[in-house]
Amino acid sequence: MTAVADSTPHDTHDVLFLGGGLAGLTLAMQLRQRCPGIDVHVLERRAHPVPHACHKVGESSVEIGAHYFENVLGLKAHLMGDQLKKFGFRFFFSEGRRDLENVLEIGVSEALPMASWQIDRGIFENFLGEEAQRRGVRFTDRAVVREIELSSAAAPAADGLHRVRWQPEGAAMRESRARWVIDAAGRAGLVKKKLGLARENAHAAHAVWFRIGEHLAVDEWSENPAWRARVGMKKRWLSTNHLVGAGYWVWLIPLASGSHSVGIVADPAYHPLERMNTFERAMEWLAEHQPRLWDELDPRRGKLQDFAFFRRFSYDCERVFSADRWALVGEAGRFLDPFYSPGSDFIAIGNTYVSELIARDRAGQPLAAHTQIFEQIFKSFYDSTLALYVDQYGLFGCPEVLPHKIIWDYTYYWSVLSQLFVQQRLADMASLGALKAELASCQRLNLAVQALLREWGGASANRNAPVMLDQAKLPWFAELNGSLMDEALSDADFRARLREAAERLTALAQEMLDRALAEHPGLAPTAAATGLRDAIAAGIAPQRDFGPMLFAASASAAAASTSAAMAVSGEPVAA
Repeated sequence: MTAVADSTPHDTHDVLFLGGGLAGLTLAMQLRQRCPGIDVHVLERRAHPVPHACHKVGESSVEIGAHYFENVLGLKAHLMGDQLKKFGFRFFFSEGRRDLENVLEIGVSEALPMASWQIDRGIFENFLGEEAQRRGVRFTDRAVVREIELSSAAAPAADGLHRVRWQPEGAAMRESRARWVIDAAGRAGLVKKKLGLARENAHAAHAVWFRIGEHLAVDEWSENPAWRARVGMKKRWLSTNHLVGAGYWVWLIPLASGSHSVGIVADPAYHPLERMNTFERAMEWLAEHQPRLWDELDPRRGKLQDFAFFRRFSYDCERVFSADRWALVGEAGRFLDPFYSPGSDFIAIGNTYVSELIARDRAGQPLAAHTQIFEQIFKSFYDSTLALYVDQYGLFGCPEVLPHKIIWDYTYYWSVLSQLFVQQRLADMASLGALKAELASCQRLNLAVQALLREWGGASANRNAPVMLDQAKLPWFAELNGSLMDEALSDADFRARLREAAERLTALAQEMLDRALAEHPGLAPTAAATGLRDAIAAGIAPQRDFGPMLFAASASAAAASTSAAMAVSGEPVAA
């Protein structure tokens, strides 16, 4: 799908993209939408169309990414027609087990209000390449970037433009000049590498993954009628299923092309990469740790479509936005962890900030202050989200503690970052300034809760009750999810919503602390418990009674006593 036949050896553009994957193509379309008439040229190394199923990972979307694709970019028709609607996240504490009916399951029995998607990246990026061109984006595939010269305030080019020399397949070298250069080259990070911006973070996890050319019928993995009845219409297979154990989790993601994506993500302190870095080793590892999945994969070895791995997949970056008119988007900048599928979220957030900066530049407005502020905010979002993962993989083997973490992490995500995005407040300096105390309180609480969860996990007896904790049966939880679909709020109403969010998180943190200390009084004098008490005391005090928010049966003794009834009904009992 090579376009731009009229391109000259020295063409000039408003924005030149180095990379035409998910981040680059979506930002290119967003810019054409935000700034009609803008000249955008995308250079993509790969040939289009790309393969279905086996193109890239990052296949599960969540609420911010789904809103970005559907409502910001207007891609709902494609998602509904050519991708799979996701049936939420689902977790099985199935370490070493084949009997899923006898382990704890966390998920929903019916869909929550806001939709998200399982995305076949090959199908999606082929569509995006074509759709971008329909919207006026120049797109050149099979284009290899050879050299980058960035103009800067310190060393400006004579015309103030950046220069990129690139080579189309089988053709002579060309040069493109642009006012803006966007590094969307994924992990290759062309601008990041040139400027030495790569930074490690504290998260050392690795991942292996592969695709099988057939859907895995998770709903058939137990013959137990009560287990099957928990989730009607046989929809478990449409979830992003997590099979969890101490130090790792396994993903199962169905794709619209008919394949199933399987991945193992692990902390090397528990499970070294060398135990799983080939398909045969990964299968041996699964036979030991997730034998029910191994049973499904073993007879399908002939349907293996690919295999790949990343050692230490998570990383940071010194900066991703520059007043010298370059930016890094998607995996060219920072990457977190796939456990809660935040990849498309951070593409959406980063692209939105870049769109704001380019729009300001085109309007003749200065960039320096906004570039610095956006960088600080974006980095704070990254750091707050990274805290959900760093040193937390041990909890994945804790059926009594991980359910609390999942409730907290969702609530934090839907209450703060998601609200800022869907209500279009990411770059609203007035609202962010007015909500400084509330946002700081939420961030402090999150760090303190993550520390408590680690201590709690160390004290847990890890009882694995044969129940389903049904998030759809928590009214407040479903309502919070549904609030992401609300119409635009006034400034006053938005600030009231964020204040209520801060109050809710304070109340939830107190309930979690009370639960942890009731089950394990010995945690009371720990630094983690003291730290959370301090964060609660310094937080935004609730002005109303939020009522109980946790499951009473979070794989605790209460769960064991009610397991028979819950196994049939799937009903949680609020504490």
